[in-house]
Amino acid sequence: MSSDEFLVELLAIPGVSGDEGRLTSFLLEYVLQRGSSWKVTPEIHFGKNLQDNFILAFGEPKTAVFAHLDTVGFMARYENQLVPVGGPEVVDGDVLVGSDSYGEIECSVRIEDGNLFHDFGRQIMPGTILTYRQHVEITEEYIQAAYLDNRLGVYNALRLCESLSNGLVVFTTFEEHGGGAIPLLMRYIYERWRIEQALISDMTWASEGVRPGGGVVISLRDRFIPRRVFVERIIKLAERSGIPYQLEVEAYGSSDGREVHHSPFPVDWCFIGAPEENVHTSAERVMVSDLQAMQDMYRFLLEAL
Repeated sequence: MSSDEFLVELLAIPGVSGDEGRLTSFLLEYVLQRGSSWKVTPEIHFGKNLQDNFILAFGEPKTAVFAHLDTVGFMARYENQLVPVGGPEVVDGDVLVGSDSYGEIECSVRIEDGNLFHDFGRQIMPGTILTYRQHVEITEEYIQAAYLDNRLGVYNALRLCESLSNGLVVFTTFEEHGGGAIPLLMRYIYERWRIEQALISDMTWASEGVRPGGGVVISLRDRFIPRRVFVERIIKLAERSGIPYQLEVEAYGSSDGREVHHSPFPVDWCFIGAPEENVHTSAERVMVSDLQAMQDMYRFLLEAL
């Protein structure tokens, strides 16, 4: 399977916050099939005690890479109402898909007085999860699809696994809807490996200071501020790497870094990811060159940190 084919398959699997189980199963099967061909075969940590999260441990890890599995989406309520999961940037007429016990569903979103409704021809069972209808476009210059946030962060973490000698790769849940998985994972990780530094493999937004095609983004802050001494160390290494990068300063937004930040364990963190246009819409876009810079930077940093 080519990397493009795998990415298309990865983007096709629904995984709205709270409903990540199918994606977790898919990725675990992927690791079981391919892990023995990687530079180091990882220990796989998963099970009921970790819910739908799982951890790949390579060699003698000093650094953890976190990538969240979940996406934004929608949940059917009553009388054709929809409730957003996370923060989708919905546009009137967006096409949603899903299924309930009566069959497959494809419908459009209607926005009325700030509330969301669907136009499906029958009642959808309350609690049914709906996602954007997926349409993937991959060219030499860009990737466009729904849910690049955070399937590209997951893709980056999986590609890192192929050559990783020492490190943890941690696949998390619930990031888009208030967090919740990291406190459990941080205790598990710190008690076993005494990890004290983490990188967040996620997408950020393009802005007036962060431009598509400008390289991977190293975030100095979003809503939360990582410890400056660690971020400055990252920047020095990034400069030494020669890999294109940009610095980000934002007042809003957050990631798995928020939960690492609030954990009771002494773990430094830094968000490093590709810039994305049309965030949380059905047509997110990321430049191929920025995704490549992200992959190159992670490989370099996991060796250098």
